[in-house]
Amino acid sequence: MTDIPALDRSLKPLPKPPVRIVHLGLGAFHRSHQAWYTQHAGDAAEWGIAAFTGRRPDAAEALSAQDCLYTLVERSAGGDSFEVIGSIVEAVDGADTARLCGLVAAKDTAIVMLTITEAAYGLAADGTFDADAPAVADDLRALSAAASGGAGTPATPLGRLVLALARRRDSGAGPIAVVSCDNLSANGDVARRAVLGLTAVWGRGLAEWIDANVSFVSTSVDRITPRTTDADIAEVAEQCGYRDNSPVVAEPFRNWVLSGGFPAGRPRWEDAGAVIVDDIEPYENRKLWLLNGAHSMLAYAGQLRGHATVADALADPACRKAVEDFWDEAARHLPGEELDIPQYRQALLERFGNARIAHRLAQIAADATTKLRMRAVPALTAERAAGRSGAGSALMIAAWIDYAGAISDFQDPLASAIRDANALAGDGRVETLLRLVSAGLADDPQVVSLVRGLCGSFTAKAVASAATQP
Repeated sequence: MTDIPALDRSLKPLPKPPVRIVHLGLGAFHRSHQAWYTQHAGDAAEWGIAAFTGRRPDAAEALSAQDCLYTLVERSAGGDSFEVIGSIVEAVDGADTARLCGLVAAKDTAIVMLTITEAAYGLAADGTFDADAPAVADDLRALSAAASGGAGTPATPLGRLVLALARRRDSGAGPIAVVSCDNLSANGDVARRAVLGLTAVWGRGLAEWIDANVSFVSTSVDRITPRTTDADIAEVAEQCGYRDNSPVVAEPFRNWVLSGGFPAGRPRWEDAGAVIVDDIEPYENRKLWLLNGAHSMLAYAGQLRGHATVADALADPACRKAVEDFWDEAARHLPGEELDIPQYRQALLERFGNARIAHRLAQIAADATTKLRMRAVPALTAERAAGRSGAGSALMIAAWIDYAGAISDFQDPLASAIRDANALAGDGRVETLLRLVSAGLADDPQVVSLVRGLCGSFTAKAVASAATQP
């Protein structure tokens, strides 16, 4: 492909809008979702994004090498379509806190958006900020060094955001909106609690300024975006006639619901189909429970059954039944005709069954203890309160417990505690792992017994035996 030109703005001369949005969490989902909506806003020429990476600088380096342009590949059963996205105008290593602080402190910057993963907000199982976490202590040392004029660099996105907000206060640039786009119920409130939790420990009067000047916007985001492969890069070169080292593949479906104030303005995202509402809770619960909950069920049950992708797992009758049973429970607690739950469920089955979107179960399985609190626990708790067993929701937790015991290499904020629990003998293991997800459920002997009884449901022997029952 050496004779194929590289993608940049000389090849695709998209105008570069000024930076007015700072984004933390430069990844494939942000580029398929918020960046797409910003490019398609009616006033897109006024709104450029400066996006910062998380743990590593690789994505920023790759994008910067092609002037921050990239190709969005929309992949459906009928074929692929290609669009060059230019709303990201600066891609930066997340460790460059000097640049982050400079941009957030600039008067023209109106929004900080977040896709930093559920675990990055640093909340404990009860939803409060975990001030005793090791990462918090490290960030506090870095924040104190930075405040004293030293070279402190917080390691977490939360610490970097707090430092940047402190710089905005000091600059007098005025109010700003923080917009969480992570899969958390009431994610704007979660972001607020996390930011204020860290600032309260740090002190310096920042919490009072944040209360008066920072709005925290809640959102529900939806677009399946698998990891890009070498085959995707080769396809873009073949079909588009240029080299793109950072294309993104996504399904055609997209959805964005937002609720909250933007004191310094925002793009006209509604021109691109975003929905602005006063009460976001029903929409976020529909998405968190039905889409994300089904993803978690398929991630653990599917891998136990030997599957690698969402489409493969959904085609397995045992996994499909587990999803449908969980949906039946969750749907009882999603009232309102405007949610159109039957149509939403059918659309999810069609989206999940798109075999051309290779959504890897191992990717979805990460950070289980945080995700299960949002996806399985609410439905299980509501079912128990209504006098029902909640077996469909409990099965998701049981599948994770089996999965956690079957593999040694997994990503989770409580990975060390999970490994310690796996070393326990007898019934104590199940209760200990359940407690990592929900102390309240672990204190209920009936729930512990229910989850314990459901463990082993997705072994080949257990499924074969169930299939022979009348």
